[in-house]
Amino acid sequence: MDRLRSLTGRVLIYTTVWSAIGVVIMGFVISTLYERSAEKNLHDLLRAQLYSAINSVSIDPDSHKLTGSPQMSELGFQQLGSGWYWAVLPLADYQTEPLTSPSFEGVTVPTATNESAPFNHRFERYYAATDSAGNPVRVAEAEISLDEGAPEEIDANATELPEAVYRTVRFRMIGNHRTVENDVAAFNRNLYLSLGLFSIGSLGLNALVILIGLKPLDRVRRSLARIRNGEAERLDDDLPREIQPLAVEVNALIESNKRVMERARMQVGNLAHSLKTPIAVLLNDADQMALPHNALVKSQAEIMRAQVQSYLNRARIAAQRESILARTEVEPVLERLLRVMRKLNDGKDFTLSISGRGLKLAMEAQDLEETIGNLLENAGRFAVSTVAVTVSPAPSGVIGKDPARKNWALVVVEDDGPGLEPDQIKEAMKRGRRLDESKPGTGLGLSIVTEIVSEYQGVFTLSRAEAGGLRAELILPMIGG
Repeated sequence: MDRLRSLTGRVLIYTTVWSAIGVVIMGFVISTLYERSAEKNLHDLLRAQLYSAINSVSIDPDSHKLTGSPQMSELGFQQLGSGWYWAVLPLADYQTEPLTSPSFEGVTVPTATNESAPFNHRFERYYAATDSAGNPVRVAEAEISLDEGAPEEIDANATELPEAVYRTVRFRMIGNHRTVENDVAAFNRNLYLSLGLFSIGSLGLNALVILIGLKPLDRVRRSLARIRNGEAERLDDDLPREIQPLAVEVNALIESNKRVMERARMQVGNLAHSLKTPIAVLLNDADQMALPHNALVKSQAEIMRAQVQSYLNRARIAAQRESILARTEVEPVLERLLRVMRKLNDGKDFTLSISGRGLKLAMEAQDLEETIGNLLENAGRFAVSTVAVTVSPAPSGVIGKDPARKNWALVVVEDDGPGLEPDQIKEAMKRGRRLDESKPGTGLGLSIVTEIVSEYQGVFTLSRAEAGGLRAELILPMIGG
C-alpha cells in the first residue's frame, strides 16, 4: 500500500484511530465497572433482604412453628415464577412447615452443596443458580438458630449438634439476575450511543483543529503555486516560527537560483559574442571566393551560425528553465515582431489577435521572440497574402507536459499558403530538413521552435489551417488565470 503523503490526512487518520481505540477501551472499562457495581448492588440488596427476613421470622413458643412474614418491597415476591423468592426452611430434627413467598409456589431453585458454595464465618453464602421457570437467579442463604441461647455460629463439619441446633432454620433470599442483565444492557446502549455521539463530535472538532493548525502549511503551498505561476517572487515571511525557517530557506534558494540564472545568461551571451565575429568573418570571406566554392562555404557558415545559435539557446534555456521568475507580456513582443515581418514581406498582411488584456507567459522574452519569429518567418515565406497570429488562454483540458501547472496559453500562427500534408509535416519537423530548396533558410527553424517549446514543458504541433495553409499551434506556460 502506498504511503499516505498528505500530512493532514496522516494526522487525521492517526488521531481517528487512536480516538477510536480510546473510546472502545473507555466504553469497555465503564461498562465493566457498571456491571460490577450492579452485581454488588444486587448482592447488597439480597443481603439486606435476608437479614430483614431473619428479623421478621420467629418460632411460636406454644406451637413451636415458624411464624412471621417478611415484608419485601419488590413486587416480584408476589408474582409466581418471577425469579424473586424468599423461603424459611427448618433444618435437621426441627419439623415444621416452611415459610415461602407467594411467588415460590410450584417453583424450585437448586441448593448448592457445601463444597461448591461453602458458608463463611457468619454462616452466609451466595451463589448463582437457575430456577425451574428458567430464570437466572442469585441466592443468598444463612442458617440461623432461632432458640434463645443458641450459639451464633455452627460448625458445618460437626458430627453432633447442640440441642439448640435442632430448631435451626435456613433463610433463602433469591433475586432475579435478569434484572441486572437488563439494567446493564440498557446502560450499555445509552453508553455506546453517548460515546458514539461524543466520538463523532470529538473527531469533527479534532479535524477542525488540525485543519486550522495546519493552515499555515496550506498558505505555503498556495504561495509556492503563485511563485511557480509567476504571480509572486518569494514566500510570505509572516508564518509560525515552526515553519518560518522553511520560508527563509526557500526564499534564499530562489535568490540563489536567480543569481545562477543571471551568471549563466551572461556566460551564454559572452560565448555568443565570441563566436559571432569568427562566423561573420567566414561569411565575409565566402563572398570574396570564386564560384562555386563561395556558395558552399557560405551555406555551411550559415548553417553553422544557426546551429551555434540553436545550441546557445538551448544552453541558456536549460540554465534558467527551472527559474520560476521568468515572465513576458505577450502583446509588445508580438507587435514588435509583426512590424518587422511587415517590412520584410511587403504586400502581405500580418494580423494579431490577443484574448485577455495584459496576458503574460512564463517565458523569457528572447525565447518567445525566437519561437514566434521562426514561425512568422516560415509563414511569411510561404503565405500568399495573409498571416494570422492569435493568442488566448488554453481551453479547459488543454495542458502542456507539466501536469502541476494549471495555466496555459494557446498561440496559433496560420497562413494561407499551400500548407503541408501529414507526411510532409512529419518530415519538416526533422532537424535540418527543408522541403522547398528554392526558398532560403537552414531548415533549423521548426526544430528550434520544438526545442524551445519542449524546454518550457509546452507542446508544438503542425496541421492544415482552415484557409488551406499551415497551422502552427503552441501550448505555452501562462501566468495567472
